[in-house]
Amino acid sequence: MLFLLLSLTSRSQAATEATVESDVNADTIYQGGPVITINDAQPGAEAVAVKDGIIIAVGAQAQIERLKGPQTKVHDLQGKTLLPGFVDSHGHAYLQGVQATTANLLPPPDGAGKDIPALVSLLSDWAANNQDAIEKVGWIVGFGYDDSQLAEQRHPNRDDLDKVSTELPVLIIHQSGHLGAGNSKALELAGVTAKTPDPQGGVFRRREGSNEPSGVSEEYAFFYLLSKLAGRFNDEINDALVEAGTKQLAAFGYTTGQEGRATGAGLAAMSRVAGKGNLPIDLVAYPDILEVETIQPTLDYQNRYRVGGAKLTIDGSPQGKTAWLSEPYHVPPEGREQGYRGYAAVDQATVDTAVDKAFANGWQILTHANGDAATDSLISALSKAREKYPSMKNRPVLIHGQVLRRDQVKKLKALSVFPSLFPMHTFYWGDWHRESVLGPERAENISPTGWVLEEGMMFGTHHDAPVALPDSMRVLSATVTRTTRSGRVLGPEHKVPVLTALKAMTLWPAWQHFEEQQKGSIEVGKVADFVVLSENPLETPEQDLADIKVLKTIKADQLVYERPSDVTAISTPALFGLVRGSEYHDHSPDAPTAALGGDGCFNDALNLLYRAINSPAPEL
Repeated sequence: MLFLLLSLTSRSQAATEATVESDVNADTIYQGGPVITINDAQPGAEAVAVKDGIIIAVGAQAQIERLKGPQTKVHDLQGKTLLPGFVDSHGHAYLQGVQATTANLLPPPDGAGKDIPALVSLLSDWAANNQDAIEKVGWIVGFGYDDSQLAEQRHPNRDDLDKVSTELPVLIIHQSGHLGAGNSKALELAGVTAKTPDPQGGVFRRREGSNEPSGVSEEYAFFYLLSKLAGRFNDEINDALVEAGTKQLAAFGYTTGQEGRATGAGLAAMSRVAGKGNLPIDLVAYPDILEVETIQPTLDYQNRYRVGGAKLTIDGSPQGKTAWLSEPYHVPPEGREQGYRGYAAVDQATVDTAVDKAFANGWQILTHANGDAATDSLISALSKAREKYPSMKNRPVLIHGQVLRRDQVKKLKALSVFPSLFPMHTFYWGDWHRESVLGPERAENISPTGWVLEEGMMFGTHHDAPVALPDSMRVLSATVTRTTRSGRVLGPEHKVPVLTALKAMTLWPAWQHFEEQQKGSIEVGKVADFVVLSENPLETPEQDLADIKVLKTIKADQLVYERPSDVTAISTPALFGLVRGSEYHDHSPDAPTAALGGDGCFNDALNLLYRAINSPAPEL
């Protein structure tokens, strides 16, 4: 694969020299700042020329200016840095729209949700600024609070949320996604009282010393509350989620996004939005192979949208202690005995059948496997499929692989598997992995990019939004530094150079998506997908990488995002775009929540919301 990439870049260099000698006039010339091409044969440049959305020349400014005509627009970078647009190795653009279109309650550094008064203020301000959305939907909704990060060290209750409104229902979603809280009006509209029993697989928490609901609810009880909100959804709102999610990706420099586990209303919405020409960037969807009967992958975009293959989920998440491990968790979750290792979300026969189906049809398959036992299951299935279909070149992808063992990396290479890894976990949950999930030794090797590079393999690095914001510079920083919230470097042998991390966000995930000939580097013949950064990441101290800002995102030579000069952070638009975790729960196959695994355990509240759109409310 590396030989292929080198040969491609060599041919592109030759094409560059030939094009500059021609008399073609460029539509646009980008100059005036460093150009990081992600092309080993021509690592840097002074200028880039574009015609009809395609790069026609890359090189010295004096050469490129020979392509300037009377109608050519010159884009002065003013010293800022031009790179190829980022390619999303794994995320959830549709469900990301929920994150992007509600009040941001995340704790620092991604939000201001540091205590309960701050949450009340954030919700109240959001409601005051988004009256049109509230009139449309009738609810005030917030996402991302984390009781473990609140000064009070508790969940907000109905009394706290009544300070936001007593007339409108208020619903907030925990960052882990496993639960949430509603105000008194939300409970009233849902018919939840002291006499309401807990549903199977869920809990309405009660006020101390009584049966009166406190406002906090878990799992299926929360699903019930969410269903009351989702009952207000229609095609317009679902479409708005897609638009909001892709706009948010563009704001972080992504020119190709992914919906990494699509079903039902999401697929329909993505197709509708594309049909209306409202996608700002390219979007690739991967329908759930266990839920969607008709999957029709294509390499051709229609209005910036295509189905890329299929998605399979084997286990859950390590931070939620639902990932399937070969060795016990360092600290078992509440209710589990010592020796607990997690579990599979599906059995081996199901994994074998799904992988065989993908290979038989020539589909690319993305497989969520976090724990090493889950990866063993995937390797077993892929080995059988490779033996049965030896000539199949469908580029299967491992998603997450956070607890990969060194021996498994070698097996993945032999099976031609592309690993899409999650080093951003080292920042958000690295301390939790070390102290509770895996223990000091195993935690050092989560998302082992060093081992992957030792084998000469490419890899992708992703954000998995809406688990976290799709912050490309946080992805870059975590991949390079592996520094936790507490400042500890987790697994220094897996730190990678900045240029390698940039390849894992551009050229290598372009290869993952079968688009390395069109995207991922600034070379002649490729699409003019660019991102402009405030600083040159190759010259920025690694501890400052996360502070670099995305200034502009350019899709096929068209500006699709420009950072306002007076903002300090990307703001959250109105609900559903109408106007401008670490808790354990059961996802074993026999559990009531098994079908809600979604992307394993990527964010169950959002997955529940998704299901609430497509399914009747659970009975109480």
